[in-house]
Amino acid sequence: MLVVKTERVSARALKIAGFVLFGAVSAAVIGVILAREQMVRHRQDLFSPHPLRRLAALGYLRSHPNIDNVLLLRDYLAWEQRPMLRKRATGVLGSMERHLTEPEAAEGS
Repeated sequence: MLVVKTERVSARALKIAGFVLFGAVSAAVIGVILAREQMVRHRQDLFSPHPLRRLAALGYLRSHPNIDNVLLLRDYLAWEQRPMLRKRATGVLGSMERHLTEPEAAEGS
């Protein structure tokens, strides 16, 4: 009788662990999909006719330094006409370039 009860508890624990694992994997997949969609939306907002959306896109891109975003910001700087947004973009671009070159400087030492 004790053995049967233990088997039921083990089977139940395995079932619960399976559901938890499935939930964690599902949440991770959904998170990746939402992050990609957000990245696309912010890239599109960078060239929006609305200055506040462009400013928000610059703030988002600042926290995601990579080569693609550096190239995107260089294109943006050639396109943007508002001095305040150009200044902000120049600062973000400089910050990204410094961040991306820091590991190379550390490897060379």
